Amino acid sequence: MIKRLSVRNYAIIEELEINFPEGLTIITGETGAGKSILLGALGLIMGERADSKSLYNEAEKCVIEGVFDVSPYDLKDFFEENDIDYEAECTVRRELTPAGKSRAFVNDTPVTLDVLRQLTGALVDLHLQFDTLDIHNVSFQLRMVDALAGNKSLLGDYQAQYRHFTQNKKKLEKLREQAARSAQDLEFLNFQISEFQTAELQDGEQERLEVEQHRLTHAEEIKRNLSAAFHHLSDGEQPLTGQLDDVLRSVSEVKKFHPAIPDLHRRLESLALELEDLAGEFGKVAEGTEFDPERILEIQQRLDVIYRLQNKHRATSVKELLDIQEDMQRKLDAIGDLSGEIGKLEIEMFEEEKRLRELAGQLSERRKKAAPGFTQKVLELLAQLAMPQTRFEVDFKPTADLTLTGTDDVNFRFAANPGSRLQLIKDVASGGELSRLTLVTKSLVASAIPLPTLIFDEIDAGVSGDVSLKMGNILRQLSNHHQVVAITHSPQVAVKADAHYFVYKKMSDTTTAVKVKLLTDDERVRSVAVMLSTNPPSEAALANARELMGMTV
Repeated sequence: MIKRLSVRNYAIIEELEINFPEGLTIITGETGAGKSILLGALGLIMGERADSKSLYNEAEKCVIEGVFDVSPYDLKDFFEENDIDYEAECTVRRELTPAGKSRAFVNDTPVTLDVLRQLTGALVDLHLQFDTLDIHNVSFQLRMVDALAGNKSLLGDYQAQYRHFTQNKKKLEKLREQAARSAQDLEFLNFQISEFQTAELQDGEQERLEVEQHRLTHAEEIKRNLSAAFHHLSDGEQPLTGQLDDVLRSVSEVKKFHPAIPDLHRRLESLALELEDLAGEFGKVAEGTEFDPERILEIQQRLDVIYRLQNKHRATSVKELLDIQEDMQRKLDAIGDLSGEIGKLEIEMFEEEKRLRELAGQLSERRKKAAPGFTQKVLELLAQLAMPQTRFEVDFKPTADLTLTGTDDVNFRFAANPGSRLQLIKDVASGGELSRLTLVTKSLVASAIPLPTLIFDEIDAGVSGDVSLKMGNILRQLSNHHQVVAITHSPQVAVKADAHYFVYKKMSDTTTAVKVKLLTDDERVRSVAVMLSTNPPSEAALANARELMGMTV
């Protein structure tokens, strides 16, 4: 329920504060006194668009604040989800700066307009005279039927099992998707591992093959050059080894004559032996080197296999390829068979669905049993409110699939005139008809549903005094269970108030400001009398007002 509304610097409101008690609060005032401005201020804290042109003083910011008791509405999860501190007494504030910037706060925590709308939508049910009412909402229609059918406990059990069922449904879908992906992964990994197994890679073979390939492709050049080296060293007309032998002999003849010569002779001998060895090695290499095109082709084909795998897997060596092959094998080994888990979950869900459909059937049976009595009471009350020819019914259609509320598609159908076809409320009911239908249906379920604060704006417009009186009685009855605020021009409605506020304009030579006054009993009598007659009221009007209010004349 709303406990207090304070408005500062909005439209033609300089500053005012209204305290709302439990029960029925009535707001009256002359046409144009500013009652709609109060609703506009309330609309701002309910998330409606703000306009800097609405500032009373364009140099100051506008602040609208509402204090609500949120304890009956199970909103702790909402506060937690939106990182807002939860308190049973909640403060909602909207600010509008002269620059046109708008900010919203819940318990001093900044929030988006979307969060603000969600919260205040659960706290205030604002019914403007020609507004779209929540009676249009089929989910709310079903909620009313469930309340009258006493389905709270049964529906709670059903919804708890339904949520578990939907969780299992999502789990089953994921398992099936995972199984499908696993089958694809299994096929792909088997194909890739087969490629590796066919290749029979060996660590280090790429380097060995590339060396051999290089040698074979240059075989003729190697043979020619090393043969020439062998010829120059030991097989020519004047081979170097022969010339070196002559030098050795010459040095040998004089080595005993100089102490340095023996060492030089030994070094020369070593050189001669090294040259002979080199000549022999050159000869062997030249003799053993032959051009082999078949071996070259074989090596190239093997390297092509290695290069293709490296390019495919973005590897730079055979060792990396072997590591990739090992990793693929591990992944292949890790892929399990999900068919057993899927089958088990399918059996569990089959049993769950069976239980849910049994509960849904019980819900549907109880709803259909409660509908005729509800329909009859709606028609009786509408007849009292000058709608005697109205037809109304609760239409049930089964749904093939389970939903959060069972297997019933529930719609209220309405016809205001004889001979008219019953249609959905949103398609046929006028603003005044909707207002009365909303008042009637909500009064019938008020004791069973924790409704938010109900605010009605002139729902009694255009009806007779007798109908207004009956409408006032229904508002009075509704306010026994829920906080109700009604803006009215009807004295028959005004007399039912627990608290009666009067809205008026205070004017000076330069300013006009909206003011709100909580009327005393005597002031209420005079206000009702003015509504019945003229201002100032006659004695007869005052007596009539006291009679309507149940006061001793």
